Amino acid sequence: MARASGEERGSKPRSTSAATADFLAVGVLAAITGAAAATFRDYGLGWDDYTHAQYGELLLALFQSGFTDRRAFTFVNLYMYGGGFDMLAALLAKALPLGLFETRRLVGAAVGIVGLAVTWRAGRRIGGPVGGLIALVLLATCPLYYGHMFINAKDGPFAATSALLLLGLVRSIEEYPRPTPASVALFGVGLGLGVGSRVIGAMAAIYAGAALALIVGVEARKSGWRSTMGRLGHFVIRLLPGLLIGYLIMGLVWPWAVVDPLNPLRSLEYFAVFFEKPWKELFGGMLLPVPEMPRSYVPTLFALQTPEIFLALTGAGIVCVIIAIMRGDQPPSRRAALLTVAAAALLPIAVPLITRPALYNGIRHFVFVMPPLAVLGGFAGATLFEWLVARGRLTAAAGILALGAAVALPVSEIVRLHPYQYTYFNRIAGGVAGADERYMLDYWGLSLKQAAEALRARLAERHETPPASRPWKIAVCGPHPPAEVALGSDFATSWDAKGADFALMLGEFYCARLDAPVLVEVTREGVVYARVYDLRGRSFDSLFTIPPVQ
Repeated sequence: MARASGEERGSKPRSTSAATADFLAVGVLAAITGAAAATFRDYGLGWDDYTHAQYGELLLALFQSGFTDRRAFTFVNLYMYGGGFDMLAALLAKALPLGLFETRRLVGAAVGIVGLAVTWRAGRRIGGPVGGLIALVLLATCPLYYGHMFINAKDGPFAATSALLLLGLVRSIEEYPRPTPASVALFGVGLGLGVGSRVIGAMAAIYAGAALALIVGVEARKSGWRSTMGRLGHFVIRLLPGLLIGYLIMGLVWPWAVVDPLNPLRSLEYFAVFFEKPWKELFGGMLLPVPEMPRSYVPTLFALQTPEIFLALTGAGIVCVIIAIMRGDQPPSRRAALLTVAAAALLPIAVPLITRPALYNGIRHFVFVMPPLAVLGGFAGATLFEWLVARGRLTAAAGILALGAAVALPVSEIVRLHPYQYTYFNRIAGGVAGADERYMLDYWGLSLKQAAEALRARLAERHETPPASRPWKIAVCGPHPPAEVALGSDFATSWDAKGADFALMLGEFYCARLDAPVLVEVTREGVVYARVYDLRGRSFDSLFTIPPVQ
């Protein structure tokens, strides 16, 4: 089985293969950074962007007023979440020469890239330099992660901060019972940012508890309970500064959580029950109420929205890790670190199978498990690479080429679907064409930006201007604030099709197909993501196939 590299532990000089793997990892990060810098402006806004931008401003006002302006503590339900990302974006929007929403996309990309770098380091701790490189490549070429890091103010930052917390835990547990100050500080920062992003970040306590139980169980059989509990106590004492750091950082990014010590529990209780008016979404070709989604929802969508190479290596990684945990010839701390990663990857997927909560918007709420899954895939990849190297250079070279070819498939999809990578479905599902009319694709309405820009360009080509004394009236089936931002002041949006000049429609099931001239179509791989209809001289009663949730 692959082990953490010697240079990672500081025991021997770096090998050529380790230096090469690290060089390639830095190259991957540089390539992703360059791609993000070139394309972040392409991503449209979703249902929640406008509200999150307001939340960021209210949090800044809270701190600027010395906690006298407390509107952030009652703003819709966002005070139940941490607002570190929203605050950072609002602050940088005042300093950077970009618009507010462009800044939000840029900051999202930057946070996502940090998550990639952290996943590389976690994979390197678990699987050595090659394991770290493979973990990085798997996550960087996963369209689900790549797409959400630009667009998702909740789940993208939570994925990155959860990866940071995982790295801090793995380092601390590997160094048991004397974690270094650097590992403790990393754990504390990850804990504060993770729980301060979403309260379920506290689930990491279960991962850590399982790892410590393994160490205690193994050591107690060998050394007795007195010695074992003494070592455990020493570890806990060493970790206490990290808990303090975590609490302070949580208070910074989620101030509502610390104005009353019970508020995090209130948040957990709030999210334990579905808190919105139920609506229906498409799953497996059926329209189902989101509180009634089947237990197969999460595993099915993981199987269909994750690249095949990611699935294969992650599945192999789970098997390899289980075998490594059960082997008695490895140090307990090493086995416990592996258990921590496995728990971080699998427990969040297992919980909804048991509890069956409301499920919607695909698996965006589970993006945070992609980094630990990638680490497991890197562990398996490193184990396979060692096996191939032992059989000769040609065999190893063939394995590297096969991995490159497998990774090229999701990369090509990232390019073809741009900027809608989050809608990706793999070849098992038949791509987005096979998933269309069976699953939700552009559920956040990002394609309204491209459709709106194309409409404005079309009208400019025709030299058409709004009617006298009023703007164009455009009926919108989809999120209105993003449409308003993309359309500009020449358009007034409405939910009512009557009297509208145009209709801007998502390609989702709840938006009707209208018998009117189509001015614009936004498509990917033959699937319509959005349309603009010319309604002038026509009358329609509704934009919807079912009553909308507005």
